[in-house]
Amino acid sequence: MNRKTVRIAMNGVTGRMGYRQHLVRSLLALREQGGLDLGDGTVLWPEPVLVGRRERALRALADRHGLEHISTDVDAVLADPAVDIYFDAQVTSAREEALRKAIAAGKHVYTEKPTATGLAGALELARLAKGAGIKHGVVQDKLFLPGLLKLKRLVDGGFFGRVLSVRGEFGYWVFEGDWQSAQRPSWNYRTEDGGGIVVDMFPHWEYVLHELFGRVTSVQAVATTHIPQRFDENGKPYDATADDAAYGIFELDGGAIAQINSSWTVRVNRDELVEFQVDGTEGSAVAGLRDCRVQHRAATPMPVWNPDLPATYAFRDQWQEVPDNAEFENGFKAQWELFLRHVYAGAPYHWDLLAGARGVQLAELGLRSSAEGRRIDVPEITL
Repeated sequence: MNRKTVRIAMNGVTGRMGYRQHLVRSLLALREQGGLDLGDGTVLWPEPVLVGRRERALRALADRHGLEHISTDVDAVLADPAVDIYFDAQVTSAREEALRKAIAAGKHVYTEKPTATGLAGALELARLAKGAGIKHGVVQDKLFLPGLLKLKRLVDGGFFGRVLSVRGEFGYWVFEGDWQSAQRPSWNYRTEDGGGIVVDMFPHWEYVLHELFGRVTSVQAVATTHIPQRFDENGKPYDATADDAAYGIFELDGGAIAQINSSWTVRVNRDELVEFQVDGTEGSAVAGLRDCRVQHRAATPMPVWNPDLPATYAFRDQWQEVPDNAEFENGFKAQWELFLRHVYAGAPYHWDLLAGARGVQLAELGLRSSAEGRRIDVPEITL
């Protein structure tokens, strides 16, 4: 067995998502299992190079996990021929420039989304990557959630018949930060720093809808800032200039209609933090992060509207659980494995920078729809 060490520059791992999901739950988890077996006698051994602005924080992470390489000099890391892959989990406003540098340095790139602050920049990244001949991927983690994998199983098996509609509810209450610390960083609520729930979540909804039900062909959205003042990490008040809730209607290729509410100002009264209900001519399903329930046409009860009598049954009890039928890995780790196989074994991979650009496009048009108060067509983009 040949062990091949792969140095991966990881920029932004001092943040919650970059640290927990990408470093600990993905690359370090791969090391714990002995590396990634490519099936041809080669085992990939990921060697993270932690990159960021705060040397002390990077050193603390490296010491905690027994890692050797840290740097506060992105340019020097990109100039190192021993580094194969650049990964970016920085704040959105810093991502585009860093990805441009990585592509120019000939590194394969894997990145969180959104890939840029606007469609023009996102498309240019995709063009640059294609011209450079490097491999590139964008994190689309929701596709690998157990609940959505079960939902895709139903779609692929024809369970729904003709899909009529998709209803999504996502979000939770993010504390304002005054008497209870906020569980999201303050930059998320400043437009000038790349914040806002539309730019954060619409890219997710684009690939979920596109992959499972059809390309988004139009968007009509209302984005708003329900909480106008919040408190930062130092307890200082600041004006929230970015949207903290968005209510969107998406028309899909094929005729289905999707409605998705995204909010950081909603208290959760559902089974999971995100849920999608899909209704079709032959059956319906409700999928969350892990679970999925179905109700087939032949088993659909006959509710009758009668406000004069209390309900004598629980509607949720009339649905059937979809079994796991498989062991589901952490979604971030699963996608990292696919990307590494793409880079080092030539495995197919289509969640690339062009796919990332579609998400940026939908966010951009969603904000425009909200500002102009109208439905906007979503043109198909190509390089």
